[in-house]
Amino acid sequence: MNNTDIVRSSLKKRYAKEKRFKAYGILSIGLSLFFLLFLLFDITHKATPAFTQTYINLDIDFSHKNLRLEEKSSYSEKELFNASYRKLTSKALYQLFPEVKDRREKKTLRKLVSSGAQYDLRDLVIANPNYIGTKQSIWILADDDVDTFAKDLIDRNLPEVQRRVKDNQIAWIDHLQAQGKIQKELNTKFLTQGDSREPEQAGIWGALKGSLYVMLLTLILSFPIGVAAAVYLEEFAPKNNWFVDLIEVNINNLAAVPSIVFGILGLAVYINLFGVPRSAPLVGGLVLSLMTLPTIIIATRAALKSVPPSIREAALGVGASKMQVITHHVLPLAMPGILTGSIIGMAQALGESAPLLMIGMVAFVADIPQGFLDPSTVLPVQIFIWADSPERAFIALTSAAIVVLLIFLFLMNLLAIILRKKFETRW
Repeated sequence: MNNTDIVRSSLKKRYAKEKRFKAYGILSIGLSLFFLLFLLFDITHKATPAFTQTYINLDIDFSHKNLRLEEKSSYSEKELFNASYRKLTSKALYQLFPEVKDRREKKTLRKLVSSGAQYDLRDLVIANPNYIGTKQSIWILADDDVDTFAKDLIDRNLPEVQRRVKDNQIAWIDHLQAQGKIQKELNTKFLTQGDSREPEQAGIWGALKGSLYVMLLTLILSFPIGVAAAVYLEEFAPKNNWFVDLIEVNINNLAAVPSIVFGILGLAVYINLFGVPRSAPLVGGLVLSLMTLPTIIIATRAALKSVPPSIREAALGVGASKMQVITHHVLPLAMPGILTGSIIGMAQALGESAPLLMIGMVAFVADIPQGFLDPSTVLPVQIFIWADSPERAFIALTSAAIVVLLIFLFLMNLLAIILRKKFETRW
């Protein structure tokens, strides 16, 4: 074999290795996309039932007797609020199924509608006082088990002991469906209400608003401090100084610290030492600011390093001061990288739950927070709470909340790309 044959054989083996390596890379990307799409499909499929809700049409008698109101021309909002709405749906169901006489069967019949229906009727009467003394056809929110059954998520062929919906309830549901008194509507409560023990009444608005408060506070605190610290370390701090080196090492270490450690720090310092209200967006924002700071500092320093030294030298050459060089030339050119790193850090903070569990944001909060000091929870913690709930309807709510969280994360990353393209400068 001559030298030419040896070279050709060597080249052939090298090209074969390159083809195999390329094939492995394509296979890896394909598998990653497959598992990602499978995950998204599975979550979306499980979340779909949560975006609709089952309602039952009942003839509600808003008589003065049923509401326990004195007959008069007008009522104050307080009087309407304190009126009795608890038995309105029960009486309507009894009239619809007069053959039900047994006390236990009546109790089972009442479970067709949500236990929170009385509060929906109260709000309806407060908004429409003219309903008093009349009988109205109202669509009432169904119980979560009825809703799950109506969505074909419960197999009617299973033995009665293995399902939450009883045989007589199935017969009543079939009767209502035959009369057109059951329908599915868009589940607006999911996006407009806070948490609830009843799946059909539960929503993510409280957690969503809490997340917005926490993220806003985290951005206000971490962005200016992180950028200022990065500018000092990169532009002003003395080189080869042991103290500066110690700070840099600690910043890099903090970026790798488990997030729950920041939760323990927030519990010990902010809550126990300074008395910041537990479960409030204020303490959540303070904790996540500590966690986000290292990411913003590291990203900002990398962006500042990417600015060519010739920019600084040219600005100094025409008489600009050190601060003018940084504020007028370096920072504007580094801004795309700074914004990208900051938004990625904020997106990471949005998905965190461990540090917020330590500061009490895992508590059940039904009210919508109105400020930074009100008790609240956040989306990741709300997902954690619902995932641990025994009711089957919470499975769909958990998946739907995950979809909402993924949408927010997608929008934040999209914003980072848009800002980078908008402020990017090529030289």
